Amino acid sequence: MPLSSKKMLGVARRTLISGNWAPFHSHTAIVAVFNSQTQPRSLFSSNPQGKTMDPKKFALPARYQGQEKSVWVEYIQLALETKPLNLGQGFPDYACPDYVTKALAEVAQGENVLLQQYTRGFGHPRLVTALARLYSQLIGRPIDSQKEVLVTSGAYEALFSTIQGHVGPGDEVVIIEPFFDCYEPMVLTAGGKPVFVPLRPKKMDGALVSSADWVLDPEELTAAFSEKTKAIILNTPHNPLGKVFSRKELTFIADLCLRWDALCIADEVYEWLVYSPNEHIRIATLPGMWDRTITIGSAGKTFSVTGWKTGWAYGPASLMVNLQLVHQNCVYTCPTPIQVKSLNMGFEIPFYYKISKLFSPLLS
Repeated sequence: MPLSSKKMLGVARRTLISGNWAPFHSHTAIVAVFNSQTQPRSLFSSNPQGKTMDPKKFALPARYQGQEKSVWVEYIQLALETKPLNLGQGFPDYACPDYVTKALAEVAQGENVLLQQYTRGFGHPRLVTALARLYSQLIGRPIDSQKEVLVTSGAYEALFSTIQGHVGPGDEVVIIEPFFDCYEPMVLTAGGKPVFVPLRPKKMDGALVSSADWVLDPEELTAAFSEKTKAIILNTPHNPLGKVFSRKELTFIADLCLRWDALCIADEVYEWLVYSPNEHIRIATLPGMWDRTITIGSAGKTFSVTGWKTGWAYGPASLMVNLQLVHQNCVYTCPTPIQVKSLNMGFEIPFYYKISKLFSPLLS
C-alpha cells in the first residue's frame, strides 16, 4: 500500500537521523520530501525569534583576511565572460594518453562495485606501491609505500597538508620569488611568516634571456635563514619561469637547510617537463637531505589530467606523519576509481617507456 506524503516524510526524517541509507530511503523517501506539500520550514525552523545575525561575529576569520583575492578565480571568470585565448590556465596542452582514460572507464563500468567506494585514506594500496617503487629507483633508496607516500587531492592539497602539518605560529618559511600564488596564503594561514628571496636576471643588456639566467643571490638567500626558519619552498622545474635548478644551486640550498635545521618542501610537479641539456635533480638525493625533504608530485601535470585533482607527497615517515594527520582530518581520502587502475597504468613498469613516448614530441 503506497505511503502518504506525511508518512513518507516521517520515513525520510528518521532516515536522515539514523543514517540508514537503504535504496528505498535514499531515493524514494527523500524525493517524496521535496515533492510533498510540506514546506521546508516544518522540517528546519529558520529564525524563529526574528533575530538577525551579527555580521562582525561571522566575519572572515583573521587567519584568512587579506587573502580574499585569487588570480585564478579572477582570471578564469574573466575568461568565461570574454572568451579570449586563455594562456594563463595551468594545464598542459597535450592530450591525456588513452591507456589512462581507458583504464578509468574500465573501472567505472566494471562489475566490482567496491571500486566505487572509499579506499584507504592515505592512498590506494596499488597506487602507493607503484609510486614507492618508482621513486625508490629515482632517489636510490627504498621508500615505504605505507608510511612514506601520501596520495592527495592534487599537489595543491599536498602543499596544504605539508605546510599545515609543519608550520606553526611564528615559524619563518623562505619563499623564492616569483612563486605559485598559494604558497604565501598557506604559510600565513598556518600562522607562519613568509620570507621572500627573489630570483634575479643575470643579463640586463637586452640580450635574449633564458630561464637559466634567473638566479638566486647567495648573500640574499643566506641572510633569509635563521634560527626561526622552519622551511624553504623549492619549486623546480620552476613555475612560472621554467628554471631548472642546477646541482650547484641545489647544493647551496641544501647546505643552508642542514646548517639551520630547516625542512625543504620540494614542489616538483613539473619533474617530467625538462628540456635537454637540463637535468632534473631531486634535492632529496643530495647528502643529508632525505631526512628533511618532503617532495610533491602531480598526476595532473604528468598525464595531462589536471581535472582529476590527484597528487602525492613522499618523504621520511617521521615527517609524513604530520601530513597524514592533516589529510585525515581534511579530505580523508581521494577518488578510488582514479587511483585503483588508471594512474597505475602510467606508473607501473614500463613507466620510462611511457613517459618518454608521451613527452618526446615536446622535448625534441
